[in-house]
Amino acid sequence: MQTIPITDLAAPELAPYARLTEAQLLNRLHPAEGLFICESLKVIRVALAQGMKPVSFLCEEKFLPQVPECGVPVYTAAREVLKGLTGYELSRGMLCCMHRPALPSVAAVLHGARRVAVIDSVVNSENTGAIFRAAASLGMDAVLLTRTCCDPLNRRACRVSMGTVFQLPWTFLDAYNQLKENGFSTIALALTDRSVPIDAPELKAIDRMAIVMGTEGEGLSDQVLRMADHVARIPMLRGVDSLNVAAAAAVAFWELGRPL
Repeated sequence: MQTIPITDLAAPELAPYARLTEAQLLNRLHPAEGLFICESLKVIRVALAQGMKPVSFLCEEKFLPQVPECGVPVYTAAREVLKGLTGYELSRGMLCCMHRPALPSVAAVLHGARRVAVIDSVVNSENTGAIFRAAASLGMDAVLLTRTCCDPLNRRACRVSMGTVFQLPWTFLDAYNQLKENGFSTIALALTDRSVPIDAPELKAIDRMAIVMGTEGEGLSDQVLRMADHVARIPMLRGVDSLNVAAAAAVAFWELGRPL
């Protein structure tokens, strides 16, 4: 293991951990050079098992024995030094900088799938991670996101997902007609005059469905709702009209992800 104690916080090799923003890591102009930061040993192990390629590790000294052997540099320092470098407490004492994988096409993600989650304009990283975790555990075969969403490889999204962002096929959706072109019916989650209960028999009977959920504040746009083949609501009690988008996603995935 190539262990390198941190002595110069301005070292260029530490830039991904200390100075590059999420947008700079994403590197839209040169996507093949994009990076992301993975946090916590458990999530890092899932990423490695799913073929993600590490660039380097950054960890507390006491966690050195747990660092996976990958043949890349391992930068280390005391907890206080790392907090000063990154600007936040390492929740599990370890970070890993990884190369961003090339994203598959929408057609490739949808091939062979029957239940797909579509995330539209959800910008909160923790909600994004929680939706991925629910999708992976409650019957979704893949996830599609609009370009206005939080990046699923955002550090916090990866951590909250518990690594499921590496296990589920996903990519970005540029137009909703791509769903219809690939044989999917859309079910939008919203409170409208068209809404039917999420457990309506006609929804369960759909062979290939895309479950669409919208932004935390405004929900889905009128344009998306007009395009949807079906609109569904989760029946509520005590005058509550909605759930957090990640909670609503979990309910919908449980109800609609199960086979007939």
